[in-house]
Amino acid sequence: MQEIAQLGDDHLPLQQGLSTGNYVTAAPITVMINSVAEMENVIRVKAGIFYQGVLGGCSCADDPTSTSESNEYCEVQLDIDKTTSETSIALQS
Repeated sequence: MQEIAQLGDDHLPLQQGLSTGNYVTAAPITVMINSVAEMENVIRVKAGIFYQGVLGGCSCADDPTSTSESNEYCEVQLDIDKTTSETSIALQS
């Protein structure tokens, strides 16, 4: 789980998983393994990711730095190739 959490927004589809914010914050993420299944060629991991988003651009009283942080959650599927260890990551709907 720590390895997944260290990937961050560069490799995880966190931006696409936002539901209330419009940008992912730099706050640490938390990963929860929901299931693991062994397939013929891959090990399939489904994980839930808790992170924070921010709703930027809604400033009040002419304050351009006003932001509103919100808790976000998305689920991803990681397919780990048994031979090469290459991993593909996809956002689950």
